[in-house]
Amino acid sequence: MNSFEFHNPTRLIFGKGQLKALKTEVPKYGKKVLLVYGGGSIKRVGLYDQVINLLNEIGAEVTELGGVEPNPRLSTVHRGVDLCRTNNIELILAVGGGSVLDCSKAIAVGAKYDGDMWDFVERKATPQDALPLGTVLTMAATGSEMNGGSVITNEVTQEKMGWGSPFAFPAFSILDPENTFSLPKDQTVYGMVDMMSHVLEHYFHQDPNTPVQDGFCETILRTVIETGPKLINDLQNYELRETIMYCGTMALNGVLSMGLRGDWATHNIEHAVSAVYDIPHGGGLAILFPNWMKYNLHVDVARFKKLAINVFHVDPAGKSDEQVAEEGIAALRAFWTSIGAPSRLADYDIDDSNIEVMADKAMRFGPFGNFRKLNKEDVMEIYRLSL
Repeated sequence: MNSFEFHNPTRLIFGKGQLKALKTEVPKYGKKVLLVYGGGSIKRVGLYDQVINLLNEIGAEVTELGGVEPNPRLSTVHRGVDLCRTNNIELILAVGGGSVLDCSKAIAVGAKYDGDMWDFVERKATPQDALPLGTVLTMAATGSEMNGGSVITNEVTQEKMGWGSPFAFPAFSILDPENTFSLPKDQTVYGMVDMMSHVLEHYFHQDPNTPVQDGFCETILRTVIETGPKLINDLQNYELRETIMYCGTMALNGVLSMGLRGDWATHNIEHAVSAVYDIPHGGGLAILFPNWMKYNLHVDVARFKKLAINVFHVDPAGKSDEQVAEEGIAALRAFWTSIGAPSRLADYDIDDSNIEVMADKAMRFGPFGNFRKLNKEDVMEIYRLSL
């Protein structure tokens, strides 16, 4: 494996009834709080009132930014930055899923920067500071609650790109599985696809001697595969929600990437799709990832075979390595289909008319992918396979 350093500064507060930790965590950073949330579901289920009551008990001065989009927009980030500056905000509190958290990270660094936060996304500048951020997670998916990564959409240029900074790690994150009970089936499915995709991005690497990391990846994948079908038929089961929530956090908090460089090409390819068509990120990944796998099977057949046997229990007897690997890819597709994930771009009424446009957006910073570098023609072919 590669030499590495590991540091994760986020205080993870996990379990039933942990929302009360707001009363001890928030005062560490100040009383002037920007409360960021999405489309209003936290109000319908009563979580908003719980948060406000706890903040009132500690005398917090609350400014609100609601309406964060599923693919959070740069204009919303700008609104949040303005609110932080106008109200001398001392702590940002994000209550929601990955989109709300990603938007809040962008606001946190943007509020401490004289220019446009989009400079960070375009690699024109690097964050040097940020407002502290706390999170209350309502959807298990992105792992944004325990990492420094974020994805923002510029609706003017139709670009959706990821960025990251050590300054963007949440100071604390509160994860109570009960706060995911109200999540509908489709969002639950998209979340599971997203976390599995994060694991797969780690799994497909070219670094030697990573049996522990590979084993971690395989365990998380098997756990989601075992738990997922049960959960979508029992959405308010605490133990099932708890397991999936923990999987989502562990899939992208840095533990799996110690000593290796994962691929991350499929995420880049999907970001270009949802930048143009504004589809759910998890839905896009479900369509694209198996096709990326088919397209790159030849790079390291043994690794695909290992995944097929160790995760999907494919019997290798009497089969070539390629056949075993292909069965594993088919098994992944079959699992995602079985829980209700889409399998073709046509499921979102996407045809081939914007393939080159999307490929150009994916190529914004040149060839990409660590398992295998992809160029524009590679990306276009993966899109064609996904139609």
